Amino acid sequence: MDWQKYITVDPSICHGKACIKGTRIMVSVVLDNLAAGLTPEEIIHSYPSLSRETVYSAIAYAAELAKERVVNLSA
Repeated sequence: MDWQKYITVDPSICHGKACIKGTRIMVSVVLDNLAAGLTPEEIIHSYPSLSRETVYSAIAYAAELAKERVVNLSA
């Protein structure tokens, strides 16, 4: 998945948070909906400007970020 085709970061849009290109829908909103158990189809229904590709690009973007950061999970 070439997430760079679908994700943008612009300081003048949504305070520089990663968004789906051509929208003000933040990647975190898509990921929060997926984490809450919504299907890509349900998310697209709520946000008609999204597509399956943009939903999956949000996942690919998150996966890329997860490769770059170590999170301490010790209790």
